[in-house]
Amino acid sequence: MLQTVSEDVFVDAIPQRPMGKYAHIILVRETRSFPLFQTDGGLNTARVSAGLQHQDSVIRVILFKRKQSSPERLTGRELLRRYKLVDEKCDYNVEFCMKCPDCIYYGFAIGDSGSEKSKVFVDTAYSITGYDESHQQLSFNALFEEGKMSRKGETRSSFGEQDHVLPQVFFPNVVTIKDPTESEFIYVLNNILRTKRYGAQESRTGKVENHVVGVVFADGEIFSNLKFTQALYDILLDGKDELALPLHASEVLQAADTAIPKLLEGDGVVYSLRQHAELKDTLDEIAAITTDETRLKALLAQAAKETEAYYSTYIAKKKK
Repeated sequence: MLQTVSEDVFVDAIPQRPMGKYAHIILVRETRSFPLFQTDGGLNTARVSAGLQHQDSVIRVILFKRKQSSPERLTGRELLRRYKLVDEKCDYNVEFCMKCPDCIYYGFAIGDSGSEKSKVFVDTAYSITGYDESHQQLSFNALFEEGKMSRKGETRSSFGEQDHVLPQVFFPNVVTIKDPTESEFIYVLNNILRTKRYGAQESRTGKVENHVVGVVFADGEIFSNLKFTQALYDILLDGKDELALPLHASEVLQAADTAIPKLLEGDGVVYSLRQHAELKDTLDEIAAITTDETRLKALLAQAAKETEAYYSTYIAKKKK
């Protein structure tokens, strides 16, 4: 399907044992509204070093793995359901069919009935800016139909405050696919590019734009999200006392272009990096597939064929 990527970086069929082939999708997630990334009523945060060179501590907003992978999985499942390529009984986090692309690529666990390890690695992401510069408490209420908080002299008590992430907050990220087939790589990347809302209350807020800044094919793992974030912080600070806020996408993406090759040099892996014009060619080629319904259906059908074959060979036989 892809002419801009060597077929050597992919496996022919989903393997049972690791084959030492990794596809890393390097992206920067940018909030475009006021998303809610919270657990137990508050934003998740962590105190870490601000940069690799600037080691003053800072509290950053963190975006846990499932808050990233779950919306992307649901995007993929939606497409599979649209084209009738998933069993109607396959119910996310309730009853997995164990053989569709979502189940096999992203993994599942069904108690004593079995489990499958995810082949898509997503880790916690960290905001470039500190917590104080990245959040705001916003009030909410639930109005009566007349648009008021009171009716017949009684005032509703359903109001309060919630901690939201501000727009133009950036979360550098690496999504890794282990031993990908060509279909799996396109499927996962398409899910990332199509997913536009993350976090709680996504029907009202949560817009996020995913900027893909690089694709790395390697024989091992590469740098972490935290290291990537700290490297960007150092570049963006660039001799200033503090970051100029709000950050702009163009400067963050330019910093990412600078940081990626330098970080890869220290990873000790054999790799092939696609950036700039090469990356654009690959993304354009993938977009030509995923925006053409006939080609998209063929891609999803191929992915379903691969995962059903994996199920029949390794999961169904094991269950028997």
